[in-house]
Amino acid sequence: MPAVMIYAAGDLRIEEANRSTPAAGQVEVSIGVGGICGSDLHYYHHGGFGTVRVKEPMALGHEISGTVTKLGEGVSRLAIGTRVAINPSLPCGRCVYCHRGMRNECLDMRFMGSAMRVPHVQGGFRSHVVVEFEQAIPIAGSLSLGEAAMAEPLAVCLHAVNRAGPLVGKRVLITGCGPIGALMILAARFSGAAEVVVTDIGPFPLQKAIEIGASRAINIATDAVALEPEKADKGQFDVAFEASGAEQAAHLALEVLRPGGTFVQLGLGGDFKIPMNLIVTKEIDFSGSFRFDSEFALAVDLLGKGLIGVRPLITATLPVEHAIQAFGLASDRSRSMKTQISF
Repeated sequence: MPAVMIYAAGDLRIEEANRSTPAAGQVEVSIGVGGICGSDLHYYHHGGFGTVRVKEPMALGHEISGTVTKLGEGVSRLAIGTRVAINPSLPCGRCVYCHRGMRNECLDMRFMGSAMRVPHVQGGFRSHVVVEFEQAIPIAGSLSLGEAAMAEPLAVCLHAVNRAGPLVGKRVLITGCGPIGALMILAARFSGAAEVVVTDIGPFPLQKAIEIGASRAINIATDAVALEPEKADKGQFDVAFEASGAEQAAHLALEVLRPGGTFVQLGLGGDFKIPMNLIVTKEIDFSGSFRFDSEFALAVDLLGKGLIGVRPLITATLPVEHAIQAFGLASDRSRSMKTQISF
């Protein structure tokens, strides 16, 4: 079966991989669509991120959907032909964090397309994958496989909303408008935010932000003082979601948050300095947000009911034989929001 494999930075190959048989409690899924995530791009361009490095060939991809083609012994909740979105997280269910209900912090997590452990956990950019049956979530008949593949990044944003607390009537700032920042707009709007302001340094993502419901989209590169009025009276925003992973963006968000406001960091980047005195003196609630848990099933449900629409964010879908071109396109923020690969 065809698979999109990473060997090292810049070394991406489309090659044949072995197709496995589902064991008891597992299902085989014929992958229809896979979305290229920021972490996939980090593996492609840099061979990993932080201390995580590719040490052996690994199939990329964790934003995937498809159709059930085989059932392992004992699987009765799914049928062959069922269209599903695949939850790439497989927590152990036994460790202290799983028992505390923090399964996204599992000590023995198996996350698809991740080099955090050796052997690496193979990803979903393959024509067929085998997963535990509970990872395969049926989707609504009205939902395309491309939209269903957006459930994973949407779940990341729904988890960030849960970390922030109620957003009804709140003024929300989102720094960074890549795919996660854009989906944060949709999640914040669904959660009742009265105003959603977005910042970025590129015109294309900011144009998309307005298209999907942002109240205001600010290009910080060309209008650096646009948020100066929001610093009045110690800050005007109730909640900030930092989705860029950039130190400068985090500083700006903290400056325009009101006393008692909430800051949620979900963009991954390198280490950076934060103005601790500002956090203390304004009594800002500072939180991290990592992956998701029950929010994945919620994302599938909201997409299926049409309560959140992600179609405008899917800017290109290329066949698997053009996967390398797809990665190049996904790296171009001037014309790509979410690039997907079809199998």
